[in-house]
Amino acid sequence: MPSAAPTESSTERWNVHSLPRADGKTFLVTGGNAGIGYFVAEQLAGTGATVVLGSRDPGRADAAVASIRSLVPGARVRHIRLDLADLPSLEASSEALGLDRLDAVVHNAGVKFDQPPRRETGDGHEAMFGINHLGHFALTHWLAPLLAAAPEGRVITTGSFAAMSERLDLDDLESTRDYEPERTYGRSKLAQMLFGFELDRRLKAAGSTVRSVVTHPGGALDSLTPSRPPLHVRTPGERLRGLPAGILVQGKDAAAWPAVRAVLDPSITGGELWTPRHFALRGTPHRRPVRGHLADAEVAAHLWSASRDLTGVEPRFGPV
Repeated sequence: MPSAAPTESSTERWNVHSLPRADGKTFLVTGGNAGIGYFVAEQLAGTGATVVLGSRDPGRADAAVASIRSLVPGARVRHIRLDLADLPSLEASSEALGLDRLDAVVHNAGVKFDQPPRRETGDGHEAMFGINHLGHFALTHWLAPLLAAAPEGRVITTGSFAAMSERLDLDDLESTRDYEPERTYGRSKLAQMLFGFELDRRLKAAGSTVRSVVTHPGGALDSLTPSRPPLHVRTPGERLRGLPAGILVQGKDAAAWPAVRAVLDPSITGGELWTPRHFALRGTPHRRPVRGHLADAEVAAHLWSASRDLTGVEPRFGPV
């Protein structure tokens, strides 16, 4: 069952521009070198925590680290090589953290392909399902001891609006029969969200102090996103052209807010869905009920078993 909602007073007290301190904590953000993940990392770095960017591109990761350090005085930020398309490499990536505990991981990295043909990872998995879901599923397995060693470790899984209209085909999770890029992407994000909720059920059953939270960032446009050269440069013309869209959507800096709150807010107890407040598209973070196919525990359990079989590993935080 979903946990009780935070009180309205706790919701109103949260200020996206004045985050609580997190000195001494360490957070890992997958895909933290670009897009929404970059802003998650930048904002978390401002709390005094150590932030590790997981990236398969060392050059872009170096640029992201330099940008954060230029904007956040004294930022404790670094990066490790992380390739979610290469499942056998994830154990070494976890070891490269060099930590005895990890306070939170934000599963943010992902890919989306707009055109055929169907692509596969080096491990032979359909690329969007393999990177967006299976890679994070396997990474959680390797991070489990570090998360369990933290007083209240957190796993934050990034979903998408694209998942809301999709359903999983449990007999064809990797779209071998009916590959269509938009549908396959939506299903990969739905798999991520179902994983986050199923992980919460298993954590609670095991009596673990680790919490699993699902977020989605809403609508985010580059034209509404502040420049972070050389990672992203917004021209004055792009900003003006994007202003009308700001009625409905927002920049990637604001789209980072649900994940940042899921990492930091002490009132969050796991099994929750956090989205932007206004139509789940823009605004400050807001807790939403977990309903419909997102709450289907039977499908989520089948997905978990299939993911275990496909990756050869399984996140465990204690006896279930």
